[in-house]
Amino acid sequence: MPLNTSAPAQTGEYRPLIVAFCCNWCSYAGADLAGSSRLTYPADVKIIRVPCSCRVNPLFVLKAFERGADGVILCGCHPGDCHYTTGNYYTRRRMTLLFSMLDYLGIERERTRVEWVSAAEGAKFSATMNDFARTIRALGENRKLRDLRCGN
Repeated sequence: MPLNTSAPAQTGEYRPLIVAFCCNWCSYAGADLAGSSRLTYPADVKIIRVPCSCRVNPLFVLKAFERGADGVILCGCHPGDCHYTTGNYYTRRRMTLLFSMLDYLGIERERTRVEWVSAAEGAKFSATMNDFARTIRALGENRKLRDLRCGN
């Protein structure tokens, strides 16, 4: 079942579905700070809270695209500040491999992004999400992996 139809809003404007995997200790807290500071980012960004950015298997990103996501962003602690010491280093290596796999599948590189956002950077979280949403809106709807679905 698709995450969202990415259907036009009532005004006829295209609204992309963006999935954001955020680490519990920094990026999710940064999102919370953005909200409590009344900083805005698109409601089309669906946040999935994970214990650490290294817990995001590249297959999760592929599954998000398959289920209808137009863009996927992964946010974690700054390198060297990981709650689990080296988790974000694993993330960085794993996502580099994922980017080459997405290139092979024909998915635009701009549809996936990795950002380091600390708990004190609510303004950066908001700015990052707004910038990423603008990028995805400019790219339009992602149909590539939906075409490959095999019915599950």
